Parts: sequence; C-alpha cells; structure tokens
Amino acid sequence: MTSHINLLDWRGARREQRKKEFATQLGIGVAFAAAIVGLVYMNVTGAYEHQVARNDYLRQQIKEMDQKIKEIEDLERVRGNLLARMRVIEELQASRSAMVHFFDEIINTLPDGVNITGIKQQGANVTIDGVADSNGRISTYMKNLDASSWFDNPNLIIIKSNERDRRRKSEFQLQVRVLTTPTVGPASDPAEVTE
Repeated sequence: MTSHINLLDWRGARREQRKKEFATQLGIGVAFAAAIVGLVYMNVTGAYEHQVARNDYLRQQIKEMDQKIKEIEDLERVRGNLLARMRVIEELQASRSAMVHFFDEIINTLPDGVNITGIKQQGANVTIDGVADSNGRISTYMKNLDASSWFDNPNLIIIKSNERDRRRKSEFQLQVRVLTTPTVGPASDPAEVTE
C-alpha cells in the first residue's frame, strides 16, 4: 500500500484561492459600480436632453407669443386709426347739417339793405364783412344776430363810410361768437367764404 504525502503548502494554496476569490469579487464590484455609474449617467443625460427639449419648446412658444403680441399691437393701432376716422366721419355728418343751419341763420338774421361780402371762421369766432345802406341797418343786423339762438356777443370791429359812392354805403366788419360750432371749412385753416 502506498501513501500519498502532500508536499504542497496548504496555506499558500489557500492564500491563492482567496486571492482569486477576492479578484473575482472585486471584478464583480467594479462591474456593478460601472453599471450603476452608467445608469446614473444615462439618467442624467436623458434628464438634461429632456430639459433642453423643454427649453427649446418654451423658446419657440415665447417667440410665437411675441409674434402674436406684435400682431395684436398692430391690430390695436389699426383699430385706433379706424375709430379716429369714424369719429371724424361722425363729426362731419353732424356738422354737415349744422353748416346748413349756420348759413340759414346768417341769411335769416340779415335785414334789408345789408349785403355780406365775406365770412371767415376760426373756431367759434366768425368774422363777417359786408356793406350796408346805413349804420342803422348794421345796428339792426347786430341786434338780429344777438337775438339768434345760434350767435352770441356780436362786436362791431370796423365801420367805414364810402364818401365817393353816391349811395353812401357803409362797409363794416363784425365778429360774432357761434354757440353751435359748425365746420364751414377745413379744420386746419379758418374758413373763408366771399362773394
């Protein structure tokens, strides 16, 4: 019978086996840590890309909103212009009948022997130039203007007698205030109507 004698160092073999086990466990740990780091990296990268996509979407929406706000401002400007034009048209419509009444009242207050040669309007003040047979006719005209519901405060500015004229006519200029202001001409210039 033969006996086998183990001449190997059992402690050395055990140490080698433990080193292999440690290396294996270390490799598994490193692989597990690398997998976790990879997952975290993928998760962070995905979250970053998602946030970038959201920021791009918000920028696009903000740009669209800015465009819509600009369009709304343009529409508001157009609306303001249209409303201003409508007001001007309404004022013209209202003043059209007022102008007719204005001239009617100028004629209705005119006594016999007085002729109007020119009318100028600046705001509520109207300057009337004319020729009358006598100073009394001018006085009557001023009383008629003062009694009218359209005019107020007639003032005689100039009165001249024409000595060369055999008929001895008086030229006059008077100013009267209009209570209901008609627009006789363009608003920028005083209206002037002459014979």
